[in-house]
Amino acid sequence: MVTRAFRKHLAALAVTTAVAGLGLTVPAQAAPGPLPYVALGDSYSAASGVLPLDPSASLLCARSTANYPHVLAQRLGATLKDVTCGGAQTKDFAAAQYPGVAPQLDALSADTGLVTMTIGGNDNSTFINTILACATAGIASAGQGHPCASLYGDKFTDEIDSKTYPAVKAALQATRNKAPGARVAILGYPWIMPPTAKAGCFLKMPIASGDVPYVRSIQTRLNSAVQRAAAETGATYVDLSRASEGHDACQSAGARWVEPALFGTNFVPVHPNARGEAAMADLTADALGLG
Repeated sequence: MVTRAFRKHLAALAVTTAVAGLGLTVPAQAAPGPLPYVALGDSYSAASGVLPLDPSASLLCARSTANYPHVLAQRLGATLKDVTCGGAQTKDFAAAQYPGVAPQLDALSADTGLVTMTIGGNDNSTFINTILACATAGIASAGQGHPCASLYGDKFTDEIDSKTYPAVKAALQATRNKAPGARVAILGYPWIMPPTAKAGCFLKMPIASGDVPYVRSIQTRLNSAVQRAAAETGATYVDLSRASEGHDACQSAGARWVEPALFGTNFVPVHPNARGEAAMADLTADALGLG
């Protein structure tokens, strides 16, 4: 859905470009300003673990200047206000995440033209609990069987359905309320694990072979919840599932978009690397029709 404010900005930009191409003079006041862009979200938006760090951000947020919002803003020539922060949950949209770190929604205004985010993965500690629980079980079973699925069953997916989905939907609606004229895009999370066990991956991601599809199914459910929330609030969902296939944490260093738990290059493991963040920026631009 293209909002009136977003359409107006792009139309003005197109007119200015066309007039300039004809060699005509455009009054200074008629020229559109850069697109006001606000980036919200968690560590997948902040690119926690990727250098260089953003000097304007709290060190607790581990925000990188190579994150997809910075890449996208440069591509669009937008004015970026980046308040992404590692570890953010939906509750941190309306309340301070850390001392000195304002609620993320405070960055929005009626003038905001574009908003992007990843959010939901930290609610109920879904990502960290899944990785820690399944890695612990995998190490205990020497990588055999499906101990994590046997121990936890539907626990994680039930929490996503009952708690994460409504929280993400509420966060998107609150975003819309604060920035009614903005185009809002929420990204799914790129694949962390492949569909099935991959030879040699246990050394980097110590998940038992039978639990690899289980971990993948939890992420599938999370992305589906985010997509549903986006559809119900008029936001654009940026689907990374097809594009990130074959770029999970089990792949080689030159192919993966997400770094593994062990022997990776990021100082924060199981997070996108710079290559992944650049791809997320490209896919967001495409989803918004700005590619």
